[in-house]
Amino acid sequence: MKGIKLSWGLGWRLLFVIFLLIFSFSFAMFQGGFVSWFIFYTLLPFAVYSFVFFFIPISKIQAERYIQTAQIRKGGKLIVTVKLKRTSRFPMLYLVIKELTQSPQLIRHAESQLKTVRMFGIRQTIEWTYEIDHMPRGEHTLDGVEITVSDFFGWVRKSVVLPLKQTVIVYPNVTDMIYMPIETRYDQGAAASPFAIVKDTTMATGVRDYQPGDRVSWIHWKSFARTQTLRTKEFEDRQSQDLFILVDRKASDNFEEQIELTASVLHAVVRNQASAAFLSLGATRFYFPAIQGEDQLQRTMFHLAKVEADLKKPIEQILTKDQAMSKATSVLLITGDLTAGLIEAIPRAAKNLRQCTVFIVVKKGKKLSRQELTMHQLARSRGMILHVLSQDHFANAFTEVGRS
Repeated sequence: MKGIKLSWGLGWRLLFVIFLLIFSFSFAMFQGGFVSWFIFYTLLPFAVYSFVFFFIPISKIQAERYIQTAQIRKGGKLIVTVKLKRTSRFPMLYLVIKELTQSPQLIRHAESQLKTVRMFGIRQTIEWTYEIDHMPRGEHTLDGVEITVSDFFGWVRKSVVLPLKQTVIVYPNVTDMIYMPIETRYDQGAAASPFAIVKDTTMATGVRDYQPGDRVSWIHWKSFARTQTLRTKEFEDRQSQDLFILVDRKASDNFEEQIELTASVLHAVVRNQASAAFLSLGATRFYFPAIQGEDQLQRTMFHLAKVEADLKKPIEQILTKDQAMSKATSVLLITGDLTAGLIEAIPRAAKNLRQCTVFIVVKKGKKLSRQELTMHQLARSRGMILHVLSQDHFANAFTEVGRS
């Protein structure tokens, strides 16, 4: 239906050009004189151009897009080059190029930069490079390129959409953190440790089935030689890596900072050869039982790049029914708003809970309200360890002294 309307509109424009040409010719014939014929001959080349231009197809123009920035962090720069190529050299005065996207964030942030006017002339190729600074985090899809061309006076105007779908992933920023295990458990019991976990590869306590992401140096080659099955050494310190990271995705003024803190914590865990389970609760559920290598980390970062503050119902209603937390012993909660329901739900969901640490993300310089202080006091009375963090304190999140 839309194509039929566009065809009718273009047809009426052609009829207007023909009418204009006939009218000017008739006026010159009946009126006579230099002025009337001058008007006709002045109008004639433009009308002929418009008439020929009507039959020149623009759908045969080919478009290519090159994204020059392979990986982008939030606040980084996106550099894109669009190349248009055609087979004919029919002169075109100008064309309007517009990137089509359905990403609301990208439209709000850089709508004016996604459109340009270029002089074409008789060239067969034309390139347009645009840059977008301070890219927002998220998954942004570029659906195609819309091209609009016109004659000299806009009598005939044609548009075509060239499908060219590409996705740009903008990952959250990562802060280098001083990582310290929240709790280390050995066979002798539980103890807080101020040192980062370092694997002692000389003290293997057993073997287990190989999992994607395990390091090559952990493989038990003697077992592989006998059974032709990959097995991985189990070390003493791996028994202590039971950290369970929980992310609350309800709407918050600090949600972006909350995601950046989560990404930083996961990077610190993997960089220090530790391991952690990860659960993100919102409109959809994302769970990873063990993040201990680059492959698992990249999949989690991909989730954090796309995730939104889409939790509509109270998190405690979902948390108490989630089976993933039932065996968690050391929970790290990352939230922007600590509620009484959440404080009550975590011990009920994690039946074997030994320790719960809460990272509460706030804006820099914000003073806590009386209600927030009450919630913090309630959490501490239930044995939780609280750390109130602004973005400039992310690097010392694991060493920061808890404060109200």
